[in-house]
Amino acid sequence: MSQEIVNQTESISLEKVTAAIEAILYAAGHPVEYSKLSEVLGLSTKDIKNMVEAMSRDYNSEKSPRGVLLLTYPDSCQFATKEEFLPYIREALGIKRGGNLSNSTMEALAVVAYNQPVTRAYVDAVRGVDSSYAMTSLIDKGLIESLSRLDAPGRPMLYTTTEKFLRVFGLSSLDDLPETELTPTQEATPEALAVEEVGFTTGLSAVATEATDSEE
Repeated sequence: MSQEIVNQTESISLEKVTAAIEAILYAAGHPVEYSKLSEVLGLSTKDIKNMVEAMSRDYNSEKSPRGVLLLTYPDSCQFATKEEFLPYIREALGIKRGGNLSNSTMEALAVVAYNQPVTRAYVDAVRGVDSSYAMTSLIDKGLIESLSRLDAPGRPMLYTTTEKFLRVFGLSSLDDLPETELTPTQEATPEALAVEEVGFTTGLSAVATEATDSEE
């Protein structure tokens, strides 16, 4: 850390740190790692993360009058606009509608999100149809990725959702996914999951447009 930054942060107040975090996130427009905020503001990563989480409770409160949310992830955070203001944003910025995720793509995304890591063959089995196009579309949009292979004949690719998936759908972690009606003792068979995915896709459809309108 440079001497200039050290001098700036030695006597900085809590309010100034909070304001600095807001300014950095606003200017960035994308996720900023806690480690970078720590480096710039001269505080520990743990302290920065605790401050951001406290800020997020204020920003994300139902009583908050702000038009933005503060999304927190395991290693980073960012500002995002509230869905209810999307029509105004489109009108003001001249953003055209279009590029929504199709129903088939949403179904495939739901299967991956709730059961990751999964193979494409598993997604096919749950949906009962070939999911090649849907999976390719999700990869192209950066909503799912493959980081490993299944230890089985043919070593098929294993797919998981990405951090962009969390950002697009306003989730801080996978723990924030809408709950399904499957009980802990109920076997998660392809047939059962095919039913449960419907509720998830319905919940995501309201913000599916952002996957392309705000991210592409």
